[in-house]
Amino acid sequence: MSKKIAVLTGAGISTSAGIPDFRGPDGVWTKHPEQTKVYDIDAFLTSQKDREYSWRWQKESPVWNAQPGTAHKALVKLEKAGLLTLLATQNFDALHEKAGNSPDIIVNLHGTIGTSHCMKCHAKYATADIMARLDEEPDPHCHRRLKYQGDMPCNGIIKTDVVYFGEMLPDGAMEKSMRLVSQADEFWVIGSTLEVFPAASLAPVAAQAGVPVTIMNMGKTQYDNIATRLIHEDIAVALPKLVDETIAEAQADEQ
Repeated sequence: MSKKIAVLTGAGISTSAGIPDFRGPDGVWTKHPEQTKVYDIDAFLTSQKDREYSWRWQKESPVWNAQPGTAHKALVKLEKAGLLTLLATQNFDALHEKAGNSPDIIVNLHGTIGTSHCMKCHAKYATADIMARLDEEPDPHCHRRLKYQGDMPCNGIIKTDVVYFGEMLPDGAMEKSMRLVSQADEFWVIGSTLEVFPAASLAPVAAQAGVPVTIMNMGKTQYDNIATRLIHEDIAVALPKLVDETIAEAQADEQ
């Protein structure tokens, strides 16, 4: 029976791919607190100016333009080896999808910039299609024609599927993550400071279920004391190495 590994990723895996951190000492929001407004749901719903700023900021942000790094690709390799059962992420950059991990395994705890939806009729949109038309329509609204309204366009506000401040986490995301973490043989935390809840609670959930915890992060976390393995190295190098070692071990066990 192959080993089951559950993984939680945070900002550190994306900073290794060139996305600036939001909350760290040099984080975007630490240096420019006014920019947190781009993800404020009340401002977004009530002001056209704030919506236009939010969309423009997201389009120009490294989050939208980034490409997966070596660490993201390593987790695709882990999945292809049949060892990855959960890839929960606090990042909304959609880099795990871009790298090639399967949507069945990914849980976007804080939502994702990759897809968008109409807040009125819930029609789904690919964010790339909206970004491509942002110059013509800087405040995107839903063009879906509603049969029950005489074929008139819905005209609801469209927002990305990122969880904005003031919104709930995606339905069932934490429950699914907690279940798969507690059923795993190992739980890896990659590049998370484990400060933002409820995502951070996955570490004690694993420990209480007797699942060995690996924390790979440049800085200390409040849960280092429950980790069975701490790795304070560059994630872009350390994660591919850990994945290769884990796959080699699993293959040796099967022989």
